[in-house]
Amino acid sequence: MNYFKHKTAKIQKGAKIGKGTKIWQNCRVLNGAEIGENCLIGHNCLIFGKAKLGNGVKLESNTDVFDLVTLENYVFVGPSAVFTNDPNPRARYPKRKYPKYGKWLPTLVKVGATIGANATIVCGNTIGRWAMVGAGAVVVDDVPDYATVVGVPAKIIGWICECGNKLEFRRNKTVCKICKKKYQKKKNKVWEIKSK
Repeated sequence: MNYFKHKTAKIQKGAKIGKGTKIWQNCRVLNGAEIGENCLIGHNCLIFGKAKLGNGVKLESNTDVFDLVTLENYVFVGPSAVFTNDPNPRARYPKRKYPKYGKWLPTLVKVGATIGANATIVCGNTIGRWAMVGAGAVVVDDVPDYATVVGVPAKIIGWICECGNKLEFRRNKTVCKICKKKYQKKKNKVWEIKSK
């Protein structure tokens, strides 16, 4: 075993866990789950069999990652964040038994994004690269790359650099005051300007 597992953590046979990952107290990782290298899984987390976590993911305590949720490399998920995968759940009509009533929807959290404590990510949406979801926010729509969103429902309040510094645009261009990365913006789309 090339990863750390606390003695109270339960890892089912068939789960794939990368080198250098640490899984803390009272976690459960189900058969089929994929966790990349150098991840940190805080206590009381449950990772379902069709969930995928990339490399360097930090999953804080008390967070469940349900089937069809994908967290790409270097995603940070704050404590007690909530993911969903069923847009119209009914206890009497579970999707596996009654597929005619709908289907589960995937959620994608792209590279480097941050999800704050107690935020809720409603299924079927994508959180963009290096985006920041504020604590307690409820995400009901896609979040663009580098956007900062807060509130219920979550709305864009600004833009953030890959390094975590607030970006302020003038004439749709900016340079991060900390790491000096350059960005361009057009409406609700921001991208990094790569040096030639």
